[in-house]
Amino acid sequence: MDLLRSLPIGLYLEQPITWLHRLDSRVKLAWLMTFLIAPILANPIWRLMLVGMLIVLTLTAAIPLRVWKQQMGLLLLFCILIFCLSAIAPDALPSEHQPRIPADEFTFSQQPATLPPPPQPKPWYKTFNLGSNPPIPNPKSQISNQLPQPTKYRYVLFKQGPIKITRKSLDLAINVSTLFFTVIYSTNLYLLTTASEEITSAIENLMQPLRRLNWPVTEIALTLTLSLRFIPLVLEEIQNLVRSVRTRAIDWKKLGFRRAAQVWLMIAERLLENLLLRAEQIASAMKVRGFTSPDRHRVEWHQLQLKIRDWIALGCLIVLWSARFVWGWDS
Repeated sequence: MDLLRSLPIGLYLEQPITWLHRLDSRVKLAWLMTFLIAPILANPIWRLMLVGMLIVLTLTAAIPLRVWKQQMGLLLLFCILIFCLSAIAPDALPSEHQPRIPADEFTFSQQPATLPPPPQPKPWYKTFNLGSNPPIPNPKSQISNQLPQPTKYRYVLFKQGPIKITRKSLDLAINVSTLFFTVIYSTNLYLLTTASEEITSAIENLMQPLRRLNWPVTEIALTLTLSLRFIPLVLEEIQNLVRSVRTRAIDWKKLGFRRAAQVWLMIAERLLENLLLRAEQIASAMKVRGFTSPDRHRVEWHQLQLKIRDWIALGCLIVLWSARFVWGWDS
């Protein structure tokens, strides 16, 4: 299972068991939805605070550095790159608008059709024939440049050559980079500390009110559990086929495009056959063990019960949303 273990994001950390592992999966799902919804219409300070909260949760949970570095190294580099590119990018497109109709149409229509001839230059105006004279400086502009500004507000925060950072570009850089980090890292942290069976149990428990609408809640949860369990089998089959192709040392350059496409089509057909065979084996194993329907034969993977630490986490969540509604809006 080298292919499954080499995946950088989405793996479940079995050891060590942290305090995030011990939290109820429903509480962690509520926190996950908070991190996904809270950045909407939030100011940059609030977005940076969410990023800081995720980093503090990771550090306080004592997640090993090797896991954190392996899974989040590329994500941090990607977010920093997005921040730098968005910060130095122009905050608007320069465009000049010209009205289609003159400002004073009546006066414009009464003007003569031919323009008057330009005035003849006076001979004493160009003494040495050095071309046009330099423009006369405006004393008002010089005075306005020398006067101190009433406030410390500056729209352009940094300008050095072609690089210019404005307030709008900086806000855009913070919003985009923090949004990428919050969405991806919060989901990864949830998958890192929550088993697949706990996820399906939490979703099934939260979907119980849909039973009144005759929704097959148990069937949906069972299908989700089987699909999560089936993902490692798919990766294992892909890995076995890739290894079988490598051991045959096929020279793809001599085959050409048409024969290479035929070989890959055969590999895809073989992969589909193997996956269908695995699915049939799983179905036969469930029938042998008496799984006629999800309602008649159910296996409780986890006992969902809220404890003191779960209630504390829910209280912190309520405080967080209260602060979000009061101070987190983007002005």
